[in-house]
Amino acid sequence: MKLFPYGHATHPQWRMAAGLVLAQLRAQMGLSDYASAPRLALLYITDHYAAQAQAILDHLRQELPAVTDWVGTVGVGLAVNNAEYFDEPALAVMLCDVPPEHYRVFSGLSPLPASGFADVALVHADPATPELPELIQEMSGRTLQGYLFGGLTSSRTRSVQFAVNAGQSLADGGVLEGGLSGVAFAPEVGLLSRVTQGCQPVSLEREITESDRHLVLKLNGEPALDVMLADLGISMGDPQKAIPVVRATLVGLSPSGQSGVGRTGHLGSDVRVRHIVGLDPSRQGVAVAENLEPGMRLAFCRRDVQAARADLVRVCAEIREALEPDMLSIEAINALSDDPVASLPQKGRRMAGAVYVSCTGRGGPHFGGPSAEMQIIRHALGDVPLVGFFAAGEIARNQLYGYTGVLTVFTTD
Repeated sequence: MKLFPYGHATHPQWRMAAGLVLAQLRAQMGLSDYASAPRLALLYITDHYAAQAQAILDHLRQELPAVTDWVGTVGVGLAVNNAEYFDEPALAVMLCDVPPEHYRVFSGLSPLPASGFADVALVHADPATPELPELIQEMSGRTLQGYLFGGLTSSRTRSVQFAVNAGQSLADGGVLEGGLSGVAFAPEVGLLSRVTQGCQPVSLEREITESDRHLVLKLNGEPALDVMLADLGISMGDPQKAIPVVRATLVGLSPSGQSGVGRTGHLGSDVRVRHIVGLDPSRQGVAVAENLEPGMRLAFCRRDVQAARADLVRVCAEIREALEPDMLSIEAINALSDDPVASLPQKGRRMAGAVYVSCTGRGGPHFGGPSAEMQIIRHALGDVPLVGFFAAGEIARNQLYGYTGVLTVFTTD
């Protein structure tokens, strides 16, 4: 597996953007380090181009006839190596150097069989799809690892997805709306995936011992509201101070019997971060945006620039450490500082390409400046081919997340 050719561009006219992307792809395909004849393409467009989705797909397929399979979707923003395209017309393409026998494109028209072929799957989904969490669980069950990565389409116009199988003619379209689509990978395809929650706990993790639907009534047997006020150092008698603090606080929820806070104090990937949506002084309860059950574990947490940066650097460092177990790379170590110097690939590198799906509520402004989120990843991972989009919800394992980033790296010997 060689480096994945990729290209990205913005232009008011989609044909001009497509031309720039095609020029980048062809230039890279002529280099010895990059794949010269990949068959699988990931295509992401911003919603400025959503009305032209079919024309864009048809044009790219005609210009790249050797690429037989296409998957992707639309987002209000795109993520690429070192840059973000928000609220502007843009498209990005990455050509994945994966043998055809090791992947399978699926959609509602061509479902993924429950035959044990798939190890993991990249999934795009329409947020308006009924019973979406259940569909994600069911799709996860069709993979050997039970692992999905991807996200929900985000668009202010059409919520389109791309799904084209080899042998599918131009007349068959390939642009879909509704449901799930994506590409499943066999066990022979090396992948590493991590979830960054972007927030840090500010309290102990406690068990929900009494609840009523969305309302937490007791934590470790104590009134939930009293526990929260004590943890946050505020009082209901001083609402001018208390209200801003509560608004800036979220909760991290973990399944019953599982600890959601790691040894280093970060939230685990199984934690679902949810907003506090109200307080009930009469019942001493705290209302959160999630159906609750006794036995679940809860920690109060905060999301800010420093926490988001630290957690994103952490997941990148975990990926580098997994690839280089004997030596944490200089790039990853430097990424812990604020040194803006970009890293270059080093010999023995094991990353061929990457996909990053982040929340529409994240992106550069949440990390301190334009494109800051992607610059952090570039600084930590180096100059890795990367594409992705900003989603209305992120998918990892068999769960639907919010305000997270899902980073997945294709690895090679």
